[in-house]
Amino acid sequence: QVQLVESGGGLVQAGGSLTLSCAASGSIFSLNYMGWYRQAPGKERELVAIITKSGTTNYADSVKDRFTIHRDNAKNTVYLQMNSLEPEDTAVYYCNAARIYDVGLTRRRDDYWGQGTQVTISS
Repeated sequence: QVQLVESGGGLVQAGGSLTLSCAASGSIFSLNYMGWYRQAPGKERELVAIITKSGTTNYADSVKDRFTIHRDNAKNTVYLQMNSLEPEDTAVYYCNAARIYDVGLTRRRDDYWGQGTQVTISS
């Protein structure tokens, strides 16, 4: 099992910045990805950014050049630095960790989620 604890959400004005943190504990040694998703009211949860064990990153087009994901392996923590925030970034942000493994010929994925942290951007 993996436990994820998020922090850092809040209310900021458009154009401002926030940094979200996600501390992982438990069986983290075999995790393939960690990342952030978000869900705005009335919308589906969407990928924001992910980072692999080796440090490769991937971002949603809507946040490229504004958000940066990075990890501190010594602290088992992943961060999401969010700059130039827009009202459209308002959502609950969820930390995610994923383990991918093979069972026979079948590839499986276990997902773990944090409790979510609210980010609100005022115009």
